Parts: sequence; C-alpha cells; structure tokens
Amino acid sequence: MAVEFVGMIRTADTSEIRPPSGPAVDRDYLRRFAQAHEEAGFDRVLIGYHSWDADGFAVASYAAAHTERLGFLLAHRPGFVAPSLAARKLATVDQLIGGRLAVHVISGASDTEQRRDGDYADKAARYRRTDEYLDVVRRVWASDEPVDHEGEFYRLAGARSEVKPVNGALPIYFGGSSADAYRVGGKHADVFALWGEPLAETAEQIAAVRKAATEHGRNPDDLGFSVSFRPIIGRTDAEAWERAHGILNTITSRTSGESGAMLAFPAAERGVGSQRLLDAAGRGEVHDRALWTAPARATGAAGNSTALVGSPETVAEALLDYVDIGVTTLLIRGYEPLEDVVDWGRDLLPLVRQELAKR
Repeated sequence: MAVEFVGMIRTADTSEIRPPSGPAVDRDYLRRFAQAHEEAGFDRVLIGYHSWDADGFAVASYAAAHTERLGFLLAHRPGFVAPSLAARKLATVDQLIGGRLAVHVISGASDTEQRRDGDYADKAARYRRTDEYLDVVRRVWASDEPVDHEGEFYRLAGARSEVKPVNGALPIYFGGSSADAYRVGGKHADVFALWGEPLAETAEQIAAVRKAATEHGRNPDDLGFSVSFRPIIGRTDAEAWERAHGILNTITSRTSGESGAMLAFPAAERGVGSQRLLDAAGRGEVHDRALWTAPARATGAAGNSTALVGSPETVAEALLDYVDIGVTTLLIRGYEPLEDVVDWGRDLLPLVRQELAKR
C-alpha cells in the first residue's frame, strides 16, 4: 500500500508567521529547500501559483537541476497561455528534468486575483475554459498528427508538438470544492486535491468526485485523492499544542481575521473550499483525532490552513485516518517551512510508511 507525500517549495523563506525579509527569489534557499524535501523522503513538491509570485516553470527547472529523484507538481492556471503552447511548455520541462513533472490545474477562485493578470472571465466560465483547455492539451500530447479545434474559448488549426512528456502525458492534479470543480475534475483529474476538512466531510467530497467521474464514463477507482494539512508536531502532544498556540498568536498579531493584510483577495471572493474550512472552524476548533481549525479562521482560510497537532505518533495516526477513507496523496507544508521538512523527514514520514508497510 503506497501513499504519496507532497511538500511545497517557495523561492524565499516566508510563511504566515515569517514576513518576507530577503529577495523574492533566493536561489540558495530554493536549492536547500528542494534538497531538504528530497532528503526527507518526499515524493513531490508543489510549486504554487500566485499573481505576484515567481514563474513556476523556471522554479521547477532550477530546483530539478539541484535534485535527483524529487518530483515537481507545477500549479498552472488555464487562460493565460494557449493550451497548445502549454502542452509544449509542460512537455519540454518534463523532458529536461527526466520525467519528474506533474501539473496541478487551478481554475481560479478570485475574480480580483485573475484580473491582476488580465483575466476577466467569471468563475463559471473559467471552469468551462479549463475543461476545454485540458481537452486540447491531452489531444496535443496524444496525437502525432496536427490537431484542429474549435470551441467556446479556443480555435486552433494544425496544432502539434514534436516534444511529448516522458511518459506520454503528465499526471493531472485538480483542485476545487464546487460542483463545477467536481464535474471538470471528475472528467480530467488523475488526483483530485482537497483541503484538510474533518474526516466525514472529506469522505463526502471523495464520494461526490467519484460520482462525477462515473458520469464521465471513468472507473472511479482510478482516481486518486490529495488532502492538504499544516502539521505541527512536538515530542509530546502537550508540547505540540504549546507550539501550535504560539504559532496562532503570531498569525493573529499579523492579521485581523477577515480584513487581514495577509489575505490574497477579498473575503467575498472566497472559493467554496475556503468557505468549507471556515464552516468547519465555526463548528469547533478541534475535530477528529488532531485536526485544528483555528489557523483557518485566523487567516480567513486563504489557502490550505488547517493543522494536525500532536506528537509524531498522533499526527501519523491522523494522516492514516484519511488514508483509510480513500486519500492517496498527503500534501503537507509547515509554518517554519525548511525546519519542519527536516523534522518530518526524521520523525513523521517514517512512521506513516512503517504502518503502511504492515497493511
């Protein structure tokens, strides 16, 4: 029984508790951060997409040049380049880094953020565009002949690519919690990504996406599921909770709930996933074995923001609870980004894998 561990890298040492203090692109830090994930035993690292951040294609290429085994999950928003060009760009990077690339497709929750890069399509249109975009990308990868396409958003005549991904196509991860996300992700995703909700709600979302996959004629058992958390560990549960409350105090000192400067977009434009995290926080601060929702409430759930708190043994058991309901990928990132990766590689990932090896 195998479970994929995915971390997250950035080009600078910053988080909700660490304000930026150096250059936006710190090559030495990026190199050390990627190498730390490889040494810790992570399978992949996510490279996020923001309207103000470094270009992910370049980041993946640089980090891959300084690692040997680590895979890269490149966040990508359809709509800013043509799908035929995206197919070539993704395939080129995958060839150059030895088949270690996957793509995480995000349609975009916030109108405000999309408009920063010139995209004025509404959210429903963005999902329709993503559906069409992925159809074209897959056709370009699969075909040795020129591809013609005429749809709602794209019109292409004779699109082709001499370069293909190493394995013919890249794994497609897909994020979202809305009905549109289930519909489009159920059609296209190899792995459907969710934020860290309580177990019961996560199981409901898994069932909804599997249903959508079935409606597209897919075998739902072929679809993987990712869940994202912010683990906070200590030598004991008590030590972990002491650390967790210190982190929360720092977060709340930097932001004031929904109006905080750390939010990437207006509260009115939260996606369904963010609202679901806030709903969970409204029902209680601690859920299940170790799920802590207070950081989501403090940041307005502007990103994956729920934590798992406890000793390495407690957090490992909590992660395995999600595996038991069908999760295949565990995406974890820290509030002390580089230091947490080192700790998890020593204390957390081995525990999860040892238990899985027994099953």
